[in-house]
Amino acid sequence: MTPPRRITLKDLAAQLGVSTATVSNAFNRPDQLSPKLREHILHEARLRGYQGPDAKARSLRTGRSQIVAVILAESLTYSLNDAVASELLSGIAEVLDAQGHTLLLLSGRQSPARVPGSASIADGFIVYGLMPSLAMLADLPAQRPLVAVDFDVEGQASVHVDNEPAAYAIARHALGTSPKRPAVINLRLTEQPCNGRIGPEHALLSADRTITRARLDGFQRAFAEHGIEPDDVPMWNIEENTHEVCAPVIEEILDLPDDERPDLLLCMSDRIALTALILAEARGLRVPDDLRITGFDGIAEGQYRAPRLTTVRQDSVEKGRVAARMILGLEPPSSRLLGTELVIGETCP
Repeated sequence: MTPPRRITLKDLAAQLGVSTATVSNAFNRPDQLSPKLREHILHEARLRGYQGPDAKARSLRTGRSQIVAVILAESLTYSLNDAVASELLSGIAEVLDAQGHTLLLLSGRQSPARVPGSASIADGFIVYGLMPSLAMLADLPAQRPLVAVDFDVEGQASVHVDNEPAAYAIARHALGTSPKRPAVINLRLTEQPCNGRIGPEHALLSADRTITRARLDGFQRAFAEHGIEPDDVPMWNIEENTHEVCAPVIEEILDLPDDERPDLLLCMSDRIALTALILAEARGLRVPDDLRITGFDGIAEGQYRAPRLTTVRQDSVEKGRVAARMILGLEPPSSRLLGTELVIGETCP
């Protein structure tokens, strides 16, 4: 028996008495229709077994796939569980959903040879974070738009927050009480992997390679303003922004003798700061009396517990929205610098 012919977009439009463009918009550009008309078309399409325009055919016809690829510096598992990365993805998805586009997630930790073939037909690329290798970026179609977030790609648009002045502001606040032993816990700031104390043998990444160097520059500007030699401030490095990776380094810091243990920790992320807070409390250290702690990011977890974290709040959702709008041509591609907010909590009043 010959299988029944599949209903096409043209068939559905004729049966509903609307144009093919109207049916296409119901699936791909919902903002072009009233909610009532769109729901009617989608309902009738489901009843007739029509699943929407063929993406491959549309791509061949228009040269656009309506796919935007996001290349994440970390693994997909890490990125989806990280509060900052997941907020960024939420902002991107919000814009793509409204414009009828699909989000494709890729990890920069994949071998370029394993990148899905669908990446090659993406209409544009958003690159997020410090890439472990630039090989994947070199293989992307050069004619497609690219926006870098918390990362710089030469000649391409970028979206950052004001990392250096924000770090300066929080360090300046924290140094107002004249700590005796300030210290810095960096996030992936060394040329070679280092999960521990930074020594003279460790070279640091430059500010054009990672946003955390800009944060360190802000801390050190505040040190200089307070008459503290930056070289006199001990620094540790964290290789991954997770509790499991942070904990051994912070335990080493907190277990120093009383006269060597820092009484102020300027942390490059809220996750580092919260790990320090949890481990300090477990050791009976009083925060902020024995140890003052600051973070950076403004994630909800740090604001919903006691003592509340002193931090810099950045709008990661808006970073995602801006990047997505640039990729879709809804605003011109440029280098955007978003503002932040200093949040004074109980960990460093």
